[in-house]
Amino acid sequence: MQQNLNKSHYNMIEQQVRPSEVLEPRVLAALKAVAREKFVSEDLIPLSYADTELPIGYGQTMLPPVIEGRMLQAIDVQPTEDVLEIGTGSGYFTALLAQLARQVDTVEIIAELSEQAQQKLKGIENIYFHIGDASQGWDLEDRIDVIIATAAFVTVPDRYKQALQVGGRMLAAVGTAPVMEMQLIQRTSEREWQIETVFETVIPPMINAEPKAEFRF
Repeated sequence: MQQNLNKSHYNMIEQQVRPSEVLEPRVLAALKAVAREKFVSEDLIPLSYADTELPIGYGQTMLPPVIEGRMLQAIDVQPTEDVLEIGTGSGYFTALLAQLARQVDTVEIIAELSEQAQQKLKGIENIYFHIGDASQGWDLEDRIDVIIATAAFVTVPDRYKQALQVGGRMLAAVGTAPVMEMQLIQRTSEREWQIETVFETVIPPMINAEPKAEFRF
Protein backbone atom coordinates (compact mmCIF):
# COMPACT_ATOMS: atom_id res chain seq x y z
CA MET A 1 0.00 0.00 0.00
CA GLN A 2 2.87 2.37 0.79
CA GLN A 3 4.15 2.00 -2.77
CA ASN A 4 0.72 3.02 -4.09
CA LEU A 5 0.68 6.01 -1.73
CA ASN A 6 4.13 7.09 -2.87
CA LYS A 7 2.94 6.94 -6.48
CA SER A 8 -0.21 8.89 -5.59
CA HIS A 9 1.94 11.50 -3.80
CA TYR A 10 4.14 11.85 -6.89
CA ASN A 11 1.10 12.06 -9.18
CA MET A 12 -0.49 14.73 -6.94
CA ILE A 13 2.48 16.99 -7.54
CA GLU A 14 3.15 16.16 -11.19
CA GLN A 15 -0.40 15.68 -12.53
CA GLN A 16 -2.45 18.02 -10.34
CA VAL A 17 -0.31 20.75 -8.76
CA ARG A 18 2.22 21.51 -11.50
CA PRO A 19 -0.41 21.65 -14.30
CA SER A 20 -2.26 24.23 -12.15
CA GLU A 21 0.79 26.51 -12.62
CA VAL A 22 2.20 25.94 -9.15
CA LEU A 23 5.85 25.96 -10.15
CA GLU A 24 7.66 27.59 -7.20
CA PRO A 25 10.45 25.10 -6.28
CA ARG A 26 10.18 25.68 -2.51
CA VAL A 27 6.42 25.06 -2.56
CA LEU A 28 6.83 21.88 -4.59
CA ALA A 29 9.57 20.73 -2.22
CA ALA A 30 7.29 21.28 0.78
CA LEU A 31 4.48 19.34 -0.87
CA LYS A 32 6.93 16.52 -1.58
CA ALA A 33 8.30 16.51 1.98
CA VAL A 34 4.99 16.20 3.85
CA ALA A 35 3.07 12.91 3.67
CA ARG A 36 -0.58 13.86 3.32
CA GLU A 37 -1.91 10.44 4.34
CA LYS A 38 -0.75 11.04 7.91
CA PHE A 39 -3.37 13.78 8.31
CA VAL A 40 -6.55 11.89 7.35
CA SER A 41 -8.51 9.11 9.03
CA GLU A 42 -7.56 5.53 8.18
CA ASP A 43 -10.56 4.95 5.93
CA LEU A 44 -9.65 7.99 3.80
CA ILE A 45 -5.96 7.15 3.31
CA PRO A 46 -6.57 5.85 -0.26
CA LEU A 47 -8.05 9.29 -1.12
CA SER A 48 -5.42 11.36 0.67
CA TYR A 49 -3.77 12.60 -2.55
CA ALA A 50 -6.98 13.13 -4.55
CA ASP A 51 -7.75 16.71 -5.59
CA THR A 52 -10.82 17.00 -3.41
CA GLU A 53 -11.86 18.23 0.03
CA LEU A 54 -11.66 15.51 2.65
CA PRO A 55 -13.59 15.44 5.95
CA ILE A 56 -11.44 15.66 9.08
CA GLY A 57 -14.25 15.51 11.65
CA TYR A 58 -16.27 18.10 13.57
CA GLY A 59 -17.84 19.33 10.33
CA GLN A 60 -14.47 20.49 8.98
CA THR A 61 -12.52 19.53 5.86
CA MET A 62 -9.00 19.49 4.46
CA LEU A 63 -8.64 21.70 1.39
CA PRO A 64 -7.75 20.09 -1.97
CA PRO A 65 -3.99 19.97 -2.66
CA VAL A 66 -4.19 22.17 -5.76
CA ILE A 67 -5.80 25.00 -3.76
CA GLU A 68 -3.21 24.57 -1.01
CA GLY A 69 -0.39 24.70 -3.53
CA ARG A 70 -1.79 27.80 -5.20
CA MET A 71 -2.21 29.48 -1.82
CA LEU A 72 1.40 28.76 -0.82
CA GLN A 73 2.71 30.04 -4.14
CA ALA A 74 0.64 33.23 -3.87
CA ILE A 75 1.73 34.07 -0.31
CA ASP A 76 5.42 33.29 -1.04
CA VAL A 77 6.56 32.67 2.55
CA GLN A 78 10.28 33.27 3.06
CA PRO A 79 12.61 31.36 5.46
CA THR A 80 13.08 34.48 7.62
CA GLU A 81 9.35 35.18 8.05
CA ASP A 82 6.88 34.47 10.85
CA VAL A 83 3.41 33.25 9.92
CA LEU A 84 0.02 33.31 11.62
CA GLU A 85 -2.26 30.55 10.32
CA ILE A 86 -5.97 30.91 11.03
CA GLY A 87 -7.46 27.42 11.12
CA THR A 88 -5.10 24.56 12.03
CA GLY A 89 -7.55 21.91 10.87
CA SER A 90 -5.81 18.59 10.25
CA GLY A 91 -2.37 20.18 10.63
CA TYR A 92 -1.31 19.33 7.05
CA PHE A 93 -1.22 22.93 5.81
CA THR A 94 0.50 23.89 9.06
CA ALA A 95 3.22 21.35 8.29
CA LEU A 96 3.66 22.82 4.80
CA LEU A 97 3.99 26.33 6.25
CA ALA A 98 6.55 25.08 8.77
CA GLN A 99 8.69 23.87 5.85
CA LEU A 100 8.72 27.39 4.42
CA ALA A 101 8.69 29.82 7.38
CA ARG A 102 10.91 30.69 10.33
CA GLN A 103 7.99 30.23 12.74
CA VAL A 104 4.31 29.35 12.48
CA ASP A 105 1.67 30.30 15.06
CA THR A 106 -1.51 28.41 14.26
CA VAL A 107 -4.95 28.97 15.78
CA GLU A 108 -7.83 26.47 15.84
CA ILE A 109 -11.28 27.03 17.34
CA ILE A 110 -12.02 23.29 17.77
CA ALA A 111 -9.84 22.06 20.62
CA GLU A 112 -10.00 18.41 19.57
CA LEU A 113 -8.64 19.21 16.09
CA SER A 114 -5.83 21.26 17.57
CA GLU A 115 -4.91 18.44 19.94
CA GLN A 116 -4.90 15.89 17.11
CA ALA A 117 -2.70 18.17 14.98
CA GLN A 118 -0.29 18.65 17.87
CA GLN A 119 0.14 14.88 18.12
CA LYS A 120 0.78 14.53 14.38
CA LEU A 121 3.26 17.42 14.35
CA LYS A 122 5.08 16.55 17.56
CA GLY A 123 8.79 17.24 17.23
CA ILE A 124 8.48 20.09 14.73
CA GLU A 125 9.98 22.91 16.75
CA ASN A 126 8.91 25.98 14.76
CA ILE A 127 5.14 25.50 15.24
CA TYR A 128 3.22 27.03 18.16
CA PHE A 129 -0.38 25.95 18.69
CA HIS A 130 -3.22 28.10 20.02
CA ILE A 131 -6.87 27.26 20.67
CA GLY A 132 -9.51 29.98 20.33
CA ASP A 133 -11.84 31.95 18.09
CA ALA A 134 -9.85 33.93 15.51
CA SER A 135 -12.82 34.82 13.31
CA GLN A 136 -12.61 38.52 14.19
CA GLY A 137 -8.88 38.81 14.91
CA TRP A 138 -6.12 37.38 17.09
CA ASP A 139 -3.94 39.12 19.67
CA LEU A 140 -0.25 39.09 18.79
CA GLU A 141 2.72 40.39 20.77
CA ASP A 142 3.97 42.25 17.72
CA ARG A 143 3.12 42.81 14.07
CA ILE A 144 3.68 39.82 11.83
CA ASP A 145 5.05 39.14 8.35
CA VAL A 146 2.40 36.79 7.00
CA ILE A 147 -1.20 35.87 7.86
CA ILE A 148 -3.00 33.07 6.03
CA ALA A 149 -6.54 31.80 6.53
CA THR A 150 -7.64 28.26 5.63
CA ALA A 151 -11.35 29.19 5.66
CA ALA A 152 -13.24 32.06 4.05
CA PHE A 153 -14.20 35.47 5.41
CA VAL A 154 -17.20 37.45 4.18
CA THR A 155 -14.97 40.47 4.71
CA VAL A 156 -11.47 40.46 6.22
CA PRO A 157 -11.48 41.92 9.75
CA ASP A 158 -9.56 45.18 9.99
CA ARG A 159 -7.64 43.80 13.00
CA TYR A 160 -5.79 41.45 10.70
CA LYS A 161 -4.80 44.20 8.30
CA GLN A 162 -3.52 46.23 11.23
CA ALA A 163 -1.55 43.24 12.53
CA LEU A 164 0.67 43.12 9.44
CA GLN A 165 4.15 44.58 9.30
CA VAL A 166 4.64 47.23 6.64
CA GLY A 167 5.53 45.03 3.69
CA GLY A 168 3.68 42.10 5.29
CA ARG A 169 0.83 40.32 3.56
CA MET A 170 -2.28 38.31 4.21
CA LEU A 171 -3.95 35.68 2.03
CA ALA A 172 -7.62 34.89 2.54
CA ALA A 173 -10.64 33.75 0.56
CA VAL A 174 -13.23 36.53 0.67
CA GLY A 175 -16.91 36.39 -0.19
CA THR A 176 -19.74 33.87 -0.03
CA ALA A 177 -20.41 30.77 -2.14
CA PRO A 178 -20.68 30.38 -5.07
CA VAL A 179 -18.34 33.33 -5.67
CA MET A 180 -15.18 33.86 -3.61
CA GLU A 181 -11.89 35.55 -4.39
CA MET A 182 -8.55 34.52 -2.95
CA GLN A 183 -7.18 37.93 -2.02
CA LEU A 184 -3.58 38.89 -1.36
CA ILE A 185 -3.56 41.92 0.95
CA GLN A 186 -0.21 43.69 1.30
CA ARG A 187 0.48 46.49 3.74
CA THR A 188 2.38 49.10 1.76
CA SER A 189 2.58 51.79 4.48
CA GLU A 190 1.20 52.60 7.93
CA ARG A 191 -2.18 53.51 6.45
CA GLU A 192 -2.26 51.84 3.05
CA TRP A 193 -2.97 48.31 1.87
CA GLN A 194 -2.90 46.92 -1.64
CA ILE A 195 -5.39 44.18 -2.51
CA GLU A 196 -4.95 41.78 -5.43
CA THR A 197 -7.23 38.91 -6.44
CA VAL A 198 -4.93 35.99 -7.22
CA PHE A 199 -7.58 33.43 -8.18
CA GLU A 200 -11.25 32.57 -7.72
CA THR A 201 -12.32 29.63 -5.58
CA VAL A 202 -14.89 28.36 -3.09
CA ILE A 203 -13.78 27.06 0.32
CA PRO A 204 -15.72 26.54 3.57
CA PRO A 205 -16.53 29.64 5.64
CA MET A 206 -14.70 30.59 8.83
CA ILE A 207 -16.63 29.49 11.93
CA ASN A 208 -18.35 32.55 13.49
CA ALA A 209 -17.51 34.67 10.44
CA GLU A 210 -20.52 33.49 8.44
CA PRO A 211 -22.96 36.13 7.18
CA LYS A 212 -25.75 36.76 9.64
CA ALA A 213 -29.27 35.97 8.52
CA GLU A 214 -31.18 38.95 7.15
CA PHE A 215 -34.46 39.83 8.81
CA ARG A 216 -37.35 40.31 6.40
CA PHE A 217 -40.49 42.20 7.36
